[in-house]
Amino acid sequence: MPRAYVSIGSNVEPERNVRSALAALGRRYRALAVSTVYETDAVGFEGPPFYNLAAAFDTDETPRALIAALRAIEDAHGRVRTGPRYASRSLDLDLVLYDDLVIREPGLELPRPDLLRYAFVLGPLAEIAGTLRHPVAGKTLAQLWEEFGAAARTGLRPVPLRPEPETAPGPPRA
Repeated sequence: MPRAYVSIGSNVEPERNVRSALAALGRRYRALAVSTVYETDAVGFEGPPFYNLAAAFDTDETPRALIAALRAIEDAHGRVRTGPRYASRSLDLDLVLYDDLVIREPGLELPRPDLLRYAFVLGPLAEIAGTLRHPVAGKTLAQLWEEFGAAARTGLRPVPLRPEPETAPGPPRA
């Protein structure tokens, strides 16, 4: 069964929305591997800090069906899709990797380019799937994270937020 890797973020009631999103993902996909939750500064706009983390799970859904399910969870959490691209949001669930699939189609790009651009995406994913190879770059997520350098790590501030019991981390899979 394919393994999906999702980046999760929120800066509107982030503790409540992150907990609720993890519960929704856990109900739908069962065993989740979940990273540490990190507080990070807003990127591209002035706003409250985000809570960012990553989750991985097995699914038999296609990437497009999975994205539709993630959007439905975002919508249930009050996600507003109008307005500027860089803005506060109740919940952001992005499919970043889907096994080693490489897709470049309108509305679907895997691996998601944000993985190599932002520490708040790569860092949490490297934590739960460090031995996984990026299907385009050819390096492990741990190697890519190491290349980000120490400066990137300082922007990720761990938050003592633990997943609910129903979403307890499952074993990481590389």
